[in-house]
Amino acid sequence: MAKNTICVWYDKDAEAAARFYAETFPDSAVGAIWRAPGDYPSGKKGDVLVVEFKVAGVSCIGLNGGPQFKHSEAFSFVIATDDQAETDRYWNAIVGNGGQESACGWCKDKWGVSWQITPRVLTEAMAAGGDEAKRAFEAMMTMKKIDVAAIKAARRG
Repeated sequence: MAKNTICVWYDKDAEAAARFYAETFPDSAVGAIWRAPGDYPSGKKGDVLVVEFKVAGVSCIGLNGGPQFKHSEAFSFVIATDDQAETDRYWNAIVGNGGQESACGWCKDKWGVSWQITPRVLTEAMAAGGDEAKRAFEAMMTMKKIDVAAIKAARRG
């Protein structure tokens, strides 16, 4: 296990989520799967308790902790994309697998984990500052999935 690891709480589907992420994002994989050595409040001995996984190079563990805690937008994975095709691929994978669209490049997977699918052109526009950033920001505020061509057009004015 990495020295610093993100722990993501799931009701009972940590393994399924980890496998979906590994299939969807490059530099992602499922590692060790730990089974409960005894019964616990939301599971039984032998149930999957912890799953080590990596998402786009980031070390994580999924904890099957039960239904008492829910995900919120206070935590999200941010995936930088290089073009519209990559943006579409990740967005469609998440939303098309039981997830839901939100606004400004945000969506949730079917387990309730939030994702920001963010084209680099948007990040670059915001970093440029001034009117260019303002125009890109205003364009983004009207979108669910980010439209790369529209952000490029907004940058140009």
